[in-house]
Formats: sequence, structure tokens, C-alpha cells
Amino acid sequence: MTKNTQLATALRTATSHLFKRLRQQINTVDNLSITEITTLSNLYNHQPLFPSQMAEMVKIKAQSMSQIINKLEEAKMIVRIPSETDKRKIAVSLSAYGKEMVDQTRHERDEWLNEAIEHCLSAADKILLLQAVALMDKLIEYK
Repeated sequence: MTKNTQLATALRTATSHLFKRLRQQINTVDNLSITEITTLSNLYNHQPLFPSQMAEMVKIKAQSMSQIINKLEEAKMIVRIPSETDKRKIAVSLSAYGKEMVDQTRHERDEWLNEAIEHCLSAADKILLLQAVALMDKLIEYK
């Protein structure tokens, strides 16, 4: 294993574990899967969306997205909006309650992460972490 491969493995493992820890911090949205939470987040950032767009964003089939939409609508987190240009199409948008849940979830995760940073890292570590975030942003942009 090369040093670059070891670095890639270590980075993937660390980010995966951090992601799992952040998921554990959600107290707001009980009984939602990661795909459902991701769908809400995507709607928060890009609404309104058509179900086909939503399915593509989370890399699932349209039929599976239809089930997710039904569940989120039943939970009053989303609303369906008829298309103005094509009456056969329905777009999906967050409800006020859905937006509130995404905001609360993000707040809970940010609070936990802030507490962990304050508790676990020195001032020098925080500077290094900020630099690492900038580097991770570069990796995110790689196609």
C-alpha cells in the first residue's frame, strides 16, 4: 500500500466515522433513514424538485423515491406542488415543518461538533483543522 493510498484510506475512514457520529446526534427527526434525511436536506438547498431529480441526487430508483416522498408527506415534512407548465408533473418542496426539522437537525449536529472541537482540540489543532477543511473542500470539487 502506497503512502497516498494509506492517506486516502485514513481520510475515508475518519470522515465516515465522523459522519456516523454526527448522524447519532439527531434527536429531531425520529425514524427517518439517512436517504430520507438527505432528501430533506436536498430539498432545503434546491427546492422545488421533481421526484426524478430527487432520486438522481441520492442515487436511487424513482420507485424508491416515490415511497420516500409518501413517507415524508405523511410526516408533514414536504408538500407536493403541481407543475404550472405540465399538469402531469408534480414538484416537491419542504413544508414549513420540514424546513424547521432540517434547521433543528443541522443545529444539533453543529452544537455537538462545536462541543467536541472545544473539548478535544487545542488552539493549534483548531488552526490545523481549519486548514484541513479547506483541503477537503478541494477534494469535494474533484470530478
